[in-house]
Amino acid sequence: MAIQWYPGHMNAARKKAAESMENTDLVIEVVDARLPQASCNPMVEELRLFRQRPCLKILNKTDLADPLVTAAWVAYYNAQEGVTAYAMTTKKPAEVARIPALAKTLAPHRGVPTKPLRIMIMGIPNVGKSTLMNALLKKRVAKVGDEPAVTKLQQKLYLDKNTVLIDTPGMLWPKIALASDGLMLAASHAIGTNALIEEEVAVFLAEQLLLRYPQLLVERYGFNTEGMDGIAVVEGIAARRGYRQKGGDFDFEKASHTLLIDYRSGALGRISLETPQTRAILLAEYAAEQAEKAAKAAALVAAKVKAAAIGKRGT
Repeated sequence: MAIQWYPGHMNAARKKAAESMENTDLVIEVVDARLPQASCNPMVEELRLFRQRPCLKILNKTDLADPLVTAAWVAYYNAQEGVTAYAMTTKKPAEVARIPALAKTLAPHRGVPTKPLRIMIMGIPNVGKSTLMNALLKKRVAKVGDEPAVTKLQQKLYLDKNTVLIDTPGMLWPKIALASDGLMLAASHAIGTNALIEEEVAVFLAEQLLLRYPQLLVERYGFNTEGMDGIAVVEGIAARRGYRQKGGDFDFEKASHTLLIDYRSGALGRISLETPQTRAILLAEYAAEQAEKAAKAAALVAAKVKAAAIGKRGT
């Protein structure tokens, strides 16, 4: 299943962000530390690079992510030109308090009364951007909810007399190229429930956990995962929790929901769904697939041209 979710308000938000970027000194992009690259919006990168703006990339929700993998991602982003990575959780005020100073190092010529530092805060839905805004300003200025895309309008706020924050709605992009990205985003609750089938997302998540963190499944649900696939894991959860439908069949839907909630809440443990290495492999495989498709399409066109030429000679 290819998951896509791009409501109309996101397109409007993208256009508004493009307009505001001209008068911005710095972009803070908030990503999910459990899936940093999958939760990076390519449109943010496109807008930022077009205006040549530096980026403070905040890997949020580190309390839910594998710390070793998070460290690898921080090193990966810090190696990129114009990017500074910062791993944190909004649950720790001391970590939030470091952000203004980090931002000023990326735009040292701004942040004075005559030239206030103008920061645009961007990110995908439900990545913790609104919670971060509230924590920075130490008051509730942005709506926070458990459903993605709570914030739908851009707003300008003052962190202090020399720092302006431009809060933008959570935005995805029109077409998610990698199917696994859509599934990771869905598992992490960045996509509206109307655009996905929870059972399929749960099976994908279970398969990722079998590959990366099988022991966490054992510890949480109390059954041996050896030889299992994703479907068997979800069925195992149903069996252990006593989730049954009328007639005695496993309640696969309820078990799927349980697995997703346990992952999202951190009840399963600290989990990262991708690493810089797995991302590189995934992109290489995707590039090979696209090249193969392009070659087949070119061969098909060539065959049609040749057949047409033969037909003309025959007449």
